[in-house]
Amino acid sequence: MTLVERTPPVAPPADAAPRRRRPPAVLRWTALRLVALAVLLAAWQAVVAAGVWPRVLVPSPAEVWHAFVEASTVHDGVRGHSGYLLTEHLAVSLRRIGTGTGYAALVGIPLGLLIGVVKPLAVVLEPAVTFLRTLPPLAYLSLLVIWFGIDESPKIWLLVVAALPPIAAATAAAVRGVPGDLVEAARTLGSGPVTLLLSVRLPAALPEILTGVRIALGVAYTSVVAAETVNGVPGIGGMIRDAQRYNQTDVVIAGIIAIGLSGIVLDALFRGVERLTVPWRGRR
Repeated sequence: MTLVERTPPVAPPADAAPRRRRPPAVLRWTALRLVALAVLLAAWQAVVAAGVWPRVLVPSPAEVWHAFVEASTVHDGVRGHSGYLLTEHLAVSLRRIGTGTGYAALVGIPLGLLIGVVKPLAVVLEPAVTFLRTLPPLAYLSLLVIWFGIDESPKIWLLVVAALPPIAAATAAAVRGVPGDLVEAARTLGSGPVTLLLSVRLPAALPEILTGVRIALGVAYTSVVAAETVNGVPGIGGMIRDAQRYNQTDVVIAGIIAIGLSGIVLDALFRGVERLTVPWRGRR
């Protein structure tokens, strides 16, 4: 009978320190962003202190923060800026952006489906979509004002025209990119053209379609200031426009920061909707 020698477990050294756990990735990335923000503010303050540009052109971070607070509160009997609080300006602009992007999606998604599936329509309509996509918003704002006046209609129309081409182009490209094997399998099972479009092509292309809507939302954000240059108060673009007329650079910068921060929040919310709507995205 052979005895098997067992090696006794080796005890760790008495002076061995326990391994430290690394902080979660969320905390590390948040800390990195805060450090980057602090560096940016310090550089901004250094430029102001050095007097590289006049204070009327480049105000200090403290002055911008003061303008942000004044625009958000009632002070000395004055309500915000131009009679509206910053949140009210922002809410009106977000409503316009949402309305314009919503109408653009209602038209752009069916249009993109038709362009992606029906070749004759693609030959006719695709150049028109490309033409609209290359136009800057200010190029047709004056025409929209002539047609619809200076009330709410030209603002919404401008955002619709700005947001529609990205949605239509992304939808057409997504439909064309549906795997041919999937389409042929559905045809073999007896799917007709309409069923094939609605039950096969559309669900398969949905992730890319949502990406197009997300891009269009960003385009509408970049166009809202142009949309509100004419009778845009209340509205964040109208507030910026009024402040620009009186050289209130601190208010202009505060409005720009408000647009950027709200855009980050809205983009994060939309990405959450994408994860809920198309949870299979990125999976094989």
